Amino acid sequence: MNSLLPPWPLLSVFLLATLVVAVTPGPGVVYIITRTLTHGERVGLISVASMAVGNFANALAASLGLAALFAISPLAFSIVKYVGALYLIFLGIQTWRNHKTDVSSAVPEQVSIAHLFRDALIVSLFNPKITIFFAAFLPQFISAGSRPIAQSVTLGALFVLIAGVTDSAYALAAKALAPMFSRTGGALTLGRYFAAGALIGLGIFAAMGGPYGPK
Repeated sequence: MNSLLPPWPLLSVFLLATLVVAVTPGPGVVYIITRTLTHGERVGLISVASMAVGNFANALAASLGLAALFAISPLAFSIVKYVGALYLIFLGIQTWRNHKTDVSSAVPEQVSIAHLFRDALIVSLFNPKITIFFAAFLPQFISAGSRPIAQSVTLGALFVLIAGVTDSAYALAAKALAPMFSRTGGALTLGRYFAAGALIGLGIFAAMGGPYGPK
């Protein structure tokens, strides 16, 4: 077990740093809140689980050296980045065109769990900056004399677990606020436009290369 985790002093710093990063709202949190407000708690929590899977895959990729490829190949980085950005914009356009969205109901449209899971997974996986983030963040907490790959993967799993808890809290908070948006038809329309604008904005932000961590 000692080879999988750094000594407690270093591990405690890692846990604190992870919590700070996890609770800081970023593109991932905006995505989760948007999906929760427009489709309900179930969709929000499915998005949390899916993004956690994608984030762990990126942490694993960083541990195995994919981040090094992105660092030396601007083309590979750009291809992955723009695919992810275009998919976010596509989701935003879908939301904009959806006139049946009702944030007061858990799932206004019978969208399959597989499709919900796929959407968040693609958003997470096709963000190479998450891999770059893990490649820069995790090595700071790997102890000397350890198995670096195994320890990096373990720390990545801990990060994803903590982020999953905080993301779930954001989804539940968004669900609690959803009735405020469902009192009038105008609020529903405004909420739909806000959600669509947020997704399209995230896609443009990602395409323009803004700072983009796993949150």
